Amino acid sequence: MKRLFVIIFIGFALLTFFDSCKKKGPETEPVQETVERVDEDVPKVDRPVLTEEELFQKRSLEEANKAGYLKKIYFDFDKYDIKDNMKPVLHRNADWLLKHGHVEILMEGHCDERGTFEYNMALGEKRAESALNYLVSLGIKPDRVKIISYGKTKPVMKGIDEESHYQNRRVEFVIIKK
Repeated sequence: MKRLFVIIFIGFALLTFFDSCKKKGPETEPVQETVERVDEDVPKVDRPVLTEEELFQKRSLEEANKAGYLKKIYFDFDKYDIKDNMKPVLHRNADWLLKHGHVEILMEGHCDERGTFEYNMALGEKRAESALNYLVSLGIKPDRVKIISYGKTKPVMKGIDEESHYQNRRVEFVIIKK
């Protein structure tokens, strides 16, 4: 039995030795197949072009107001009458509002820092009313518009120079309902 075990062990050892000494063939590099590109006419899918109204409707109120559909107007010191150079701005705003007949807006009257709180609240309201009356004369229904005065409480520019004052004497148009 012991002899049989030794013969099997020697046979196994020789088999392992000769197997490891076996000549290996030349190593071959992996074959890279080249694939020809075939240009096929892929039908193009035309995406529908959205109208201005559809683009507007997709935006949130905040996005619509940031988009600047409606421009602000500016006033002279201590005045609430519409300046000649601001009338074209109001015409463009009115044209846009007429095209978008369902839109409601808030007109915010603002003032610079000079004057009392009460005086500026009244002046801001007169500025918003003046702009509203002008829009109504251009065909905008007054029930689509609300007005508010912030007086000097919401300046866009801090400063005591004329440019800062001018930027703060304004009426802003805010879309509140689409």
